[in-house]
Amino acid sequence: MAKQASTAKVCMLAGKIMLECGAETYRVEDTMNRIAAAYGLKNAQSYATPTGINFSHEHQDRSYFRRVTSRATDLHKIAEVNDISRQITAGELSVPEANLLLNNVSQAKLAFPGWLQIIAACFVSGSFAIMFGGSWYDFLPAFLAGGLGFASMLFFDKLVEIRFIAEFLASIVIGLTSVLSIHYGFGLTLDRIIIGAVMPLVPGLPITQAVRDLMAGHLVAGVSKGVEAVLTAFAIGAGVAVVFGFL
Repeated sequence: MAKQASTAKVCMLAGKIMLECGAETYRVEDTMNRIAAAYGLKNAQSYATPTGINFSHEHQDRSYFRRVTSRATDLHKIAEVNDISRQITAGELSVPEANLLLNNVSQAKLAFPGWLQIIAACFVSGSFAIMFGGSWYDFLPAFLAGGLGFASMLFFDKLVEIRFIAEFLASIVIGLTSVLSIHYGFGLTLDRIIIGAVMPLVPGLPITQAVRDLMAGHLVAGVSKGVEAVLTAFAIGAGVAVVFGFL
């Protein structure tokens, strides 16, 4: 019984890490079930939503539940958990070893530092402005607006801890920066600058995950992630619209 409980905790920890890092719910459930089968748990049943995980197995009177309150995108940690899962299914790791490795992954800070993310957002914004038909005169304004907007999103996200509000305020910053750039002759096409600058905020991954979950039959997770993506898109559009509303 003690081994079964330890195995269940390993499954729950793996699922928690993957959900917190933005994995699809069907991938989370598949990983948990594979780990359980590799350690001899019969008829393991896992159910994941974007905000929580349930897990149980045969010959067990209780089920396990863990709530997930914070979610981000960290594909590196997802890859690390997948690698550990493959080692488990290959019989290379014991339960204590797997638990130790998963705890190390959970506690590790594998995401890029904020300053590097901001620099990347700058180049992404400028490049998208060119790709969407802007001129090279629009590259630098989009570069600056995208960087300031993404930095604002990171700042407000820590300040208010509500992603919707952070993205809304960041979009206002992007709109103001873009309008001021055009006003002072620093750029040619306002729409291309704004479109390029908001691209780092666009919820491309949540939309993709929502579609994949829906196609896999996970209707609750697919709809909830789709609604989350729509709210993000609304926040971006509303922030830019507020700026134009006061012009």
